[in-house]
Amino acid sequence: MAVTPIDLFSSAIHLRQDGQVRVEQQMFDPDRDGWQLFAFHVETDADLHADHWEVHPDADEVVSCLTAGIRLYLRPEQPGDEEEEIKLTAGTAVIVPRGRWHRIELDAPGDMMALTLPRGSRLEKRTEARTG
Repeated sequence: MAVTPIDLFSSAIHLRQDGQVRVEQQMFDPDRDGWQLFAFHVETDADLHADHWEVHPDADEVVSCLTAGIRLYLRPEQPGDEEEEIKLTAGTAVIVPRGRWHRIELDAPGDMMALTLPRGSRLEKRTEARTG
């Protein structure tokens, strides 16, 4: 096997359950087994689907701000509670707990990285979102 550099902004890293690591076309696939590592450049909130809540029921997610800044919001777990806001600056990360609905907004264009087990992941439009 040749060992060569990987362009993280055009590829996804698939960490398979059998211990193998594969480079794939960058595509988030909620039906795929194994962990996926993505790096991506974001210009606007639309690049982050900021108008949607996202959940990963089978695993935690590491969300990392590589450059610029983002705000990660956790959906309230109880009716009437406020969204929890976590600010990430360049070089910081947060672990979003398994099964916790979250969304991201952008402070400035920059680069991000995320690692999760995408199996079963879902998006829900923010206007349709329910608490919990």
